[in-house]
Amino acid sequence: MKKFTSLLIGCSLALAGAVAFAQQPEESPSKKNQGAEKAQAAEAKPSAKAAKPEATAKQAGAIKEPGATTEQGAGKGRKAKATEKSATATGTETGVSAQATASATPGGKHQAGQRGEKGMKGAGAKAKTSATPATAASASAAPSVAASASAAPSVAATGQQSTGATAATGTKKADPQKVQQVKQQVQQIKQQHVNFRAQPRPDKVPAVTFSQGYRIQGSESWQGPQYEVFRSYHPERHDRRWYSSHYTRVELIGGGYYYWNNGYWYPAWGYDSSAEYYAYDAPIYVGHRAEPPDRVIADVQAELQQMGYYQGEVDGLLGPLTRQALADYQADQGLVATAVIDEPTLESLGMG
Repeated sequence: MKKFTSLLIGCSLALAGAVAFAQQPEESPSKKNQGAEKAQAAEAKPSAKAAKPEATAKQAGAIKEPGATTEQGAGKGRKAKATEKSATATGTETGVSAQATASATPGGKHQAGQRGEKGMKGAGAKAKTSATPATAASASAAPSVAASASAAPSVAATGQQSTGATAATGTKKADPQKVQQVKQQVQQIKQQHVNFRAQPRPDKVPAVTFSQGYRIQGSESWQGPQYEVFRSYHPERHDRRWYSSHYTRVELIGGGYYYWNNGYWYPAWGYDSSAEYYAYDAPIYVGHRAEPPDRVIADVQAELQQMGYYQGEVDGLLGPLTRQALADYQADQGLVATAVIDEPTLESLGMG
């Protein structure tokens, strides 16, 4: 009986143990494999993300710079946990070749550092980067180029309307060989203007008005007897009878009447009030052959044009562009810069 009781107790204990063991959940091999794969994927995912931007940065030719940090969103910091001791990531912002390195430890904080320019917006995450030395040099060079471009002057001239004889035009000194060559062509140039007649062009070359107190600017400093006519000149107004009784030659030239006296043509103010178009109020030296002043002016314009001093039209009018060309030529030849046709200038041009 005792043996039977002991055997019954032993079977009961074995049965209870078997039931308890059966109730404990067991993981299938497939579930274990799936868990392992998920763990491996979780570990491989950050490194893949870190490798992809790094490869992009290498393609863009970026150079790693320590100390720069990246941010996502609208410039806010974020907390992240890293699975590796030190993870570096490089990112490029849209349209910018630059680099940022981010390092993190478990439980550490990523703080965003702004280094980019304000106002640059991205569709997704932004990377605030510090520029490479080459980029910085290029950026710093841009303002100087812009300043140089803006400093450059822009001058447009129509006809002979310019800033005047005293304005700086930046005319380069003509080639002496070219000047000498043109001087040898004087007779050919003069032959082209044998029948030249100037026409009034008030829209291109504005007319001057009569002023009794007018004096040629700067003439008081022109030394020498060849400039005495210009130093002493002041306009006078007389009627037709007065001019006819004092001068043997009075002619209508280029819209205004001029009288000739001892090698010079002068404006005959008052001779005919309906014909008083004068481009400049000053004597014009032509020599003792008494050639018409418009023809002489046309010859001078053509010669200075071939030398490179005069950029306007050959119109026979002593307008601002012609006076500026005369002043430039006179300065290069060591003459007094009178900006008018005087005896030394005409002789220098081979027309005296």
